[in-house]
Amino acid sequence: MTQITLPPPVRITEDQRDSYLANGYLLVESYIAPDEVERLRAATDEMVERSRSVTVSDEIFDVEPGHTAEAPRLRRVSSPVDHHPLFWEFASQGAIVDLAADLVGPDVRYHHSKLNFKWPEGGEEVKWHQDITFWPHTNYSPLTIGVYLTDVGPDQGPLAVVEGSHEGELFDQYDGDDNWVGCLSDEDAARIPADKVRYLEGPAGSVTVHNCRAIHGSKRNLSARGRPLLLNAYSAADAFPYTSPGITSPHLGDIVRGRPARWARHDPRPCLVPPDWSGGYTSIYALQQEEEEEG
Repeated sequence: MTQITLPPPVRITEDQRDSYLANGYLLVESYIAPDEVERLRAATDEMVERSRSVTVSDEIFDVEPGHTAEAPRLRRVSSPVDHHPLFWEFASQGAIVDLAADLVGPDVRYHHSKLNFKWPEGGEEVKWHQDITFWPHTNYSPLTIGVYLTDVGPDQGPLAVVEGSHEGELFDQYDGDDNWVGCLSDEDAARIPADKVRYLEGPAGSVTVHNCRAIHGSKRNLSARGRPLLLNAYSAADAFPYTSPGITSPHLGDIVRGRPARWARHDPRPCLVPPDWSGGYTSIYALQQEEEEEG
């Protein structure tokens, strides 16, 4: 990853930051205070309750096949910061922005958020993929910070990251017929070295961080416990997106720490360009499961 000079970290150690820069991911256990986790979990429960009236996936709720009012099975809430005030409060200040600043620098731009679920006993997998080709930027500072809202063990489909893959190649996430599928091909996935796969497990309040180039995914949830994961994506302020966003929000591009950039920083490495999302976006789940887009 192209290095820039960073001030001393505030929330993590120099060793932790060095590990993130070298490996492309970081796990910090119990980073979010228990009372804050409880508040986020209550807001998440409210969103699940709202989803009971949804019969098919829409721009807010992405639901599994079989989702019903009596037995909701959510895969995602898109841009929860726009649908409950607590999520934007959390994403725009405090501990989570401190962590982003420790990793990308003092000037931090917000990009998007999502609330991903793996419902008990079968919550769907997310295949190996790289984020940045969904939303290319002028440089590769963007990262995603996840917060586990419950304890997450090996059977719940914890986030898995391929160590060091952020420094490797970017893979084509189109299929042989030029359809965007949002994941590595079977042939490319077979090249992933098993000894570099890291499963990021932890108690409630733990945070995962992965760089936008890092190969990552997660297995199905085979346990009797759900796995809600709140995700917020940030970048250095001098990273500018150059395609339409897949997940839109009035907060897209907000500077949540420091100052706006007057100059864009460009990484010389090229980036795959996704389809034009300006007319709408199908979730990564639907893309990878090859479902027809609803609505």
